[in-house]
Amino acid sequence: AWAGPPAEFDLRRWALAHALLAPNAHNRQPWLADLRQPEAIVLRVDRERLLPETDPAHRQILISQGTFLELLVLALAARGQVAQMEAFPEGEFGPTSLDDRPVARLTWAPAASGSPADPLFGQILKRHTVKVPYDPARQVSPQQLQALLQAAGAGAGADAAFGLRAGGVVAGPRVDELRSLTMAAAETEIRTERTVMESQRLIRIGPSEILRHRDGISITSPGARLLSAVGLFDRSTAPAPGSAAMNAMLDRYKGLCSTAMGWVWLSTDTASNTPAGRTRSAELAAGRAYARLHLKATELGLQMHPLSQALQEFDEMREHRERVHRLVLEASPTQRTLQMLCRIGYAEGRPPSPRRALEGIIQA
Repeated sequence: AWAGPPAEFDLRRWALAHALLAPNAHNRQPWLADLRQPEAIVLRVDRERLLPETDPAHRQILISQGTFLELLVLALAARGQVAQMEAFPEGEFGPTSLDDRPVARLTWAPAASGSPADPLFGQILKRHTVKVPYDPARQVSPQQLQALLQAAGAGAGADAAFGLRAGGVVAGPRVDELRSLTMAAAETEIRTERTVMESQRLIRIGPSEILRHRDGISITSPGARLLSAVGLFDRSTAPAPGSAAMNAMLDRYKGLCSTAMGWVWLSTDTASNTPAGRTRSAELAAGRAYARLHLKATELGLQMHPLSQALQEFDEMREHRERVHRLVLEASPTQRTLQMLCRIGYAEGRPPSPRRALEGIIQA
């Protein structure tokens, strides 16, 4: 998929092949694109690909719909088409529920002659989520941070009606405070059996497993492949406290959190969106803005990696969730919802995450 779609694809499949590269929670790729209506694309959630333990309210899944939609809009524009998107054409889901109703319906019309292409389209095939420690010797400048935040607000996903705001920090005590908080939240997820097991069931070790599933969390290191081959990488039970597996997971997150060279975040206005019944629309808007953030980071030569455990809504995470809202937004989750929290910095690139075949997400 990361090589790009064939030029001879029809418009809808060509655009969807780009949208398939959108960042998404746990690389679940929870998308179904219905092409049964001519000259339209209807997007639904693939409810076989949810994360009920770490994402019980399905907020991350809806954000993942938004990232897909933003890349779809960018791809259509690159082919000279202006997309018109109707969100939740048959009604919006409740704030903690999902069903088979459409998330969005897209149609399009030719753009005006001479309309400039969005430069972020050119980053779609280059954007990857690099999940390694960042270079502690390379600082992210305030100017780069400002360019990132402006990109989040430049697209159609940044709808002021949802109170969508982008923020960030690259210096000062909050950088260290967020390093500590994200590590504590990651440890809570790892030490909670049902949440760590949700991740473990999605681990794909080695080329054969990765090619068979083409989703989830890919591991290709020789050590992990050897342990798996001899039956010592057990994904059927949670790692025991103090075990080598538990310590390895904690050490990995220490390396990720401690080398964050800055942070960016997106939030929406809970106090107004919830009574108006537009919680899900706000999540879509946050996803669209996040896609633009990550594409802009790629353009700037930066890496971006969500460390959003502290935002998760399961009970054991409550203390961290309330704390991160106070630290970042100076508000409670009932006032504003922190939708995304990402570390930024510099690191060498890594191979892209796998993607399923395009036909796997199409209903035709």
